[in-house]
Amino acid sequence: MAGFRDIDKALFPIKSINTVVQLFKNQLESPSEPDLALLSIVAGVIENCLTSRSNTALQISEPVEQNNLPILELKTVEILYNKFRSIMFNAIEQNKSKSFATRDLVKKVSDVIWNSLTRSYYKDRAHLQSLYSYLSGSKLDCFGVAFAVVAGCQCLGYNDVHLALSEDHAWVVFGENGTETAEVTWHGKGNEDKRGQEIGKGVSARSWLYVNNKPVICTRHMEVAALVSAIDPSLNSTHDAYEVALLQQELLWLLYGLGHLKKYPMAIGNLGDLEEISATEGKVPCKSLFEEAIYSARTYYNNQHVYPYTYQGGYFYRNKMYEEAFESWANASDVIRLYNYSRDDEEIYKEFLEIANELIPQIMKTESSGFSANTILKKSKCFADLLRFYDGICQWEEGSATPVLHIGWAKPLVLTISKFDADVRAQVNIVCDKSEEDKLKKNGSYFNNNNNNNYEKENGSANTDLVVNSTKQTGEKDKSPFHPSIEALTAACSEKILNPEYLLQGDGSPFVGGDYPDVSPSNSPQESTEKLNGGPSTSKEVPIDEHSQDVRPTVVLHSQKMKQLKDLLLAEKLNTQAISLHLTAQSQVQVGKKGRGEGDHVRPKRARRE
Repeated sequence: MAGFRDIDKALFPIKSINTVVQLFKNQLESPSEPDLALLSIVAGVIENCLTSRSNTALQISEPVEQNNLPILELKTVEILYNKFRSIMFNAIEQNKSKSFATRDLVKKVSDVIWNSLTRSYYKDRAHLQSLYSYLSGSKLDCFGVAFAVVAGCQCLGYNDVHLALSEDHAWVVFGENGTETAEVTWHGKGNEDKRGQEIGKGVSARSWLYVNNKPVICTRHMEVAALVSAIDPSLNSTHDAYEVALLQQELLWLLYGLGHLKKYPMAIGNLGDLEEISATEGKVPCKSLFEEAIYSARTYYNNQHVYPYTYQGGYFYRNKMYEEAFESWANASDVIRLYNYSRDDEEIYKEFLEIANELIPQIMKTESSGFSANTILKKSKCFADLLRFYDGICQWEEGSATPVLHIGWAKPLVLTISKFDADVRAQVNIVCDKSEEDKLKKNGSYFNNNNNNNYEKENGSANTDLVVNSTKQTGEKDKSPFHPSIEALTAACSEKILNPEYLLQGDGSPFVGGDYPDVSPSNSPQESTEKLNGGPSTSKEVPIDEHSQDVRPTVVLHSQKMKQLKDLLLAEKLNTQAISLHLTAQSQVQVGKKGRGEGDHVRPKRARRE
């Protein structure tokens, strides 16, 4: 560990942002590990000084000297730094043998931090994530507790303990190979009893809170990035402290330039947000940063992170790039469909609720207020993305113990759909995913959407099986003695009512209120394979052959609710009441749980004891 060296002490008293950046640079470029406690204390002192209520009135306007900070004396930092070290050393013996941490050791450090906090939970309070908050007020938020445990382990000489971050939670990894995991903090309210427990056991490990076991596993330098990304410049709900935001932005650029944000999508997204507000000359533009965050999530975390897409969607929305915003939100929904909804997913639930009930309706209001040839209401691709967005949310709900969609979701959806004319809606080629449906029927549960087959698929096993099965089905189809039109007609008989006039006279459509079944290759099982190999989504529009004259966007629906709404969505006259009732139906969400991995051995809820 670099520690508090003379080269760092020489920078005090700190009077400017440039000096703080130099301190961080010294630590990050040192041959030894950066000292987490020192950097967290410095960042925390500055943040709390500039965002405290007594200074709020002074920070509303932009300062005259942008680089200046309140003077931070060396003595202030030294007192807090030594206090943290003495708390650790008085409670736990230092690791002089350089051994690896054990679960008991991690739990003991967690207990030291936990037992010295005030007996309150601070879920939504700002500025409680740094060691300054812990040392000066005995208060920490969820992230702050986890960070303090890692900093404490580093202080004691256990360098194998590192921070693991999902999009709304934090825990630690440790051990010789970094494969051991442990809860060290709380989430929600009253979950402190989980501290010390292993991550990755049971269905909850595959929830969004634990990102399907694809968290950001931090190096020591990435832990510095985590503490910088956690800086909160907010003074109140509408204003930020200018210097704090600028300090955070400069520190993130330092970390970006040193390559420590490469595997940290959320930190890249935070930097993109800061650049959108105040662009830095000569730096990567914010739009490219949002794209880079998505690339990082896809490359290193198997596309299991939602926020990179919502960051991008928010940027497009604020810049009135509504068509692109729809696509980003649909891509975000394609990630959330990989999970089961639980009550711990409150933050991402609120994110999607805001998109569905505030942002999209506002777009519809703006676009329908006057005539425009380029309005998204005339673009069938936007309607396809809208369906994909809601299909992902419906599949998130399926197999979950708690319903997601209620009447508050249904009304905005119905109003949004009604803004698209029938001819625009009719241009979208809606394909129902039959492969999943057949598997569900085999398992005896039609409403089980097999979503954690997605978990297996993301980790390889189910992916291979589905591709093999798809190939087998394609081969069997090629060997069939019947004409494809006859096969398609036969398959459609199970879904639609035959037209009597067609049977008696051979006139009209074969089915009541429907066209002759589509037998084009786009409805073949190949779609399943395309989705498995796809980039950001599992139901994204199928790519169109450049030589084809058919430019209709195609969307593949996976959720049972949306599949059953297909005809209603394409009807010339929308039955809004039927759509609303169908969306808010419970859809037997507790009938079939999403498939689990073979190693779980979790007993079904109503299984008889042996």
